[in-house]
Amino acid sequence: MKSIKILMAALLLSSLLSSVTLKAEIKEVFAQEVSTQNVKISGSCSLCKEGIETAAFEKNVSKASWDKDTKIAVITFNTTKTSIDAILKKIALAGYDNDSYLAPDDAYAKLADCCKYERTVKKLAVIEKPTSDHQHGSITDTKKEGVVMADPLKPVLVAYYAVKDALINSDGNAASASASQLVKAIKAVKMNELAAEQHKVWMQVMKDLDFNADHIAQTKDVEHQRDHFSTLSDTMYKLIKSAKPSEPVYYQHCPMAKEGKGANWLSQIPAIKNPYYGAQMLNCGKTTETIK
Repeated sequence: MKSIKILMAALLLSSLLSSVTLKAEIKEVFAQEVSTQNVKISGSCSLCKEGIETAAFEKNVSKASWDKDTKIAVITFNTTKTSIDAILKKIALAGYDNDSYLAPDDAYAKLADCCKYERTVKKLAVIEKPTSDHQHGSITDTKKEGVVMADPLKPVLVAYYAVKDALINSDGNAASASASQLVKAIKAVKMNELAAEQHKVWMQVMKDLDFNADHIAQTKDVEHQRDHFSTLSDTMYKLIKSAKPSEPVYYQHCPMAKEGKGANWLSQIPAIKNPYYGAQMLNCGKTTETIK
């Protein structure tokens, strides 16, 4: 009788442990499906905040919180149901220029007078090209949707910022998911849309970009991710220097990283938020160059 009780207790304990393990695995899977990215979006008032957040919102799929002082939107979305690119396109169609897309002129014109932010980037001209079956999703299709890419390299920079923000939070899962988006953004770059100098540098760095982004995506180990992020950042610096970004990019340096050798990163904001130490030494570092 005693043996039976012991056996039942063992089976119950095993069942409980399996349940705990399963719940942990499920929690990790859902965590990998959710990504949070910080994106600069033009706007000027509380009405803009409502318009941007409404455009980004889709129940159980995506949401945004926009700050009118910093112009930064924190966008959270389910990576299995949408992408940051799709969300930013919807925001542009609502009238708000952002890191990836410029709003159509007619959408901007419909904004209330208090929402008429200063447009520092002129809308790019689009040259009509003959289309064929293999050209779907090209610049011609983009024009039909009423949105023009502000810069063909912007999605790469936006995805890079998402990796950086995840490392600031020491979140290996989010860094991995964001790096996967970065790999996709790198592969999606259309080289024929790049300016001559951009194209030259892109050909030099794209393999290294893809290599380091992929390594960050393949691991959840934050320290390993940070090792590759350092090399990734050096390569991104070369690329962005050639691209003449429409919004300032802050090149920042931490002298303590890599065992005192120092490491750099790019940021969309001038405030120091250290991706190599996170909360441990959040404000360690300085801006060494502003690229604009």
